[in-house]
Amino acid sequence: MLEISETPIDTGMVLNSVSDESSGASVLFLGTTRRWTQRPADSHLHASEQPQTLETSHLIYEAYRPMAEAKLRELAVEACRRWPICKISIVHRAGRVDPQEPSVAIAVSTPHRREAFEAGQWLIDTVKHEVPVWKQEHYVQTGPEWIHPSSGSCNCD
Repeated sequence: MLEISETPIDTGMVLNSVSDESSGASVLFLGTTRRWTQRPADSHLHASEQPQTLETSHLIYEAYRPMAEAKLRELAVEACRRWPICKISIVHRAGRVDPQEPSVAIAVSTPHRREAFEAGQWLIDTVKHEVPVWKQEHYVQTGPEWIHPSSGSCNCD
């Protein structure tokens, strides 16, 4: 299961999709939408200025599905080259995602736990920076804002 989905992520299905008789460990990572985002104070303001806490009403993710899913497949192949992965599943949302909803799910199964954790962490870090998915945060206080990562092509926090 390597896909961009317009519908809510079924986390049980993602985890079940990596079940394998050869695996001794399965790891599921869920990236969920935060309700509260803390922003540092503007650098041009006085040093005593406090960070700003913004309330997120929802996120909008956009992706060019063929390109994004091709990149997910490429990353899955690379992960399988690096670790003894039995099965792998990556699902990233597109469209509206409300607070506490998963926006990305990554599951891997391996013979042993260390490889499962390492592969899962590498995958989320790499998905975040290499898969062409763009995020627009909608804040209650200030309205919509496109989030531009410092490097790479997406931001999936």
